[in-house]
Amino acid sequence: MPADDRPNIATRASTGEPCAPDFVYTIFIKASAETVWNGLIERELTRAYWGHYNESDWKPGSRWEHVRSDGSGKIDTRGRIIVMDPPRKMVWSWAFDGEADQPEKLSRVTYELVSLGPDTKLMVTHSELEPGSPMDVGVREGWPAVLSNLKSLLETGEVLSEDKWPKAG
Repeated sequence: MPADDRPNIATRASTGEPCAPDFVYTIFIKASAETVWNGLIERELTRAYWGHYNESDWKPGSRWEHVRSDGSGKIDTRGRIIVMDPPRKMVWSWAFDGEADQPEKLSRVTYELVSLGPDTKLMVTHSELEPGSPMDVGVREGWPAVLSNLKSLLETGEVLSEDKWPKAG
């Protein structure tokens, strides 16, 4: 998608507020780029490994929501779709539900997928985080756990034993 077709969505950097260093995580998954891409957006797959499902129509400018899969319907994080270039790249704005209308609270998540034959390199960059905020602290432990769970699900059909993981907070 050409840069001038991207929706203009204000995030933290556009407000001039300081940003924490980017969080970058790269993982290699024994699955095609299309399978990994679907694992990031398909409701039932995200529900299986994330404890939430991602809901959107996946068009630039559209809202996306990270909804708890416990049946409560609670939205924990949400934002807007900035870039969709299947199955190579997508960018979303990202904030806690109650802060998602405040540009200074909106961070960015960029997913980049590189096909390596039958395998995929997935790089997730979470940028424009408020230094020391609960979001900044949470993503640094959360993303490795979530992406490891995605990898396990796509490679084995099973998720990790989350009941043994340290509890946040």
